[in-house]
Amino acid sequence: MDYFYLFIISFLSATIFPFGSEALFLYDLSIDLNIFLLLLFATFGNALGAVVNYWLGLKGEKYIISKTLLNEAKLTKGRLFFDRYGGATLFFSWLPIFGDAFTFIAGILKYNRVRFVAIVAIAKFGRYLFLALGYYYFSS
Repeated sequence: MDYFYLFIISFLSATIFPFGSEALFLYDLSIDLNIFLLLLFATFGNALGAVVNYWLGLKGEKYIISKTLLNEAKLTKGRLFFDRYGGATLFFSWLPIFGDAFTFIAGILKYNRVRFVAIVAIAKFGRYLFLALGYYYFSS
């Protein structure tokens, strides 16, 4: 059940809800749960939450244009920029607040879905791996 809780909290923390999965991940490490399963469940939950943000951005584009928050010309310009440099920003999708915005913007700008999932999964996994390595380094 601990892995399922980590999955849910990781998922929610990657969406607009103000959760932090890092504390639960570190706690789960401290009670000697399987590190490979922790990495799997935390990464999958967090990446899936980012996919939800992408989908919300994808579906919210029409709303944003209809409310004149952005016009089509700015979206096209943003799309060209994000196609060129967006992958680099998605490596920071693990950052609090900003990371969620990057994934949402990727959806608005219709960034390549396969690249999106690959980059976000790597970034999310990297964050949890870094936490685990730090935990084991400092706890020994």
